[in-house]
Amino acid sequence: MNDAEILAKAEGNEGMTVEEIKRYQELVKPVHHVYGKYGTLALRYLEEHNPAKMWGIVNLPEYLHGIDRQAEEMDEVLREKLSKSEQYKRTGDFMEDLRRLTAMNKAIEDEILSEVVCVD
Repeated sequence: MNDAEILAKAEGNEGMTVEEIKRYQELVKPVHHVYGKYGTLALRYLEEHNPAKMWGIVNLPEYLHGIDRQAEEMDEVLREKLSKSEQYKRTGDFMEDLRRLTAMNKAIEDEILSEVVCVD
């Protein structure tokens, strides 16, 4: 039996042998999507706080990959903007520079979470 016949048999809910079922499972392996940090956070946020919206999104993987792209673009823009700010400029003192870099990273992440990820 060829692959097309096995697929047709499965779609028609006809009885299938064990070998046919194994071949069918090989043919229709589910696609596993891997998301970045913010796509994963957006998925978790939707699952926990707005499942109706999650089920209403026609192409969830595309939406979550879009969240990752938006977050990456926003990170670049904010990092460039904030690095020019006096508040986050380097001083030459390692510990102070580390504190400033950490504060800038936190500000960027907070902005991305509130503007891109946790949106209802």
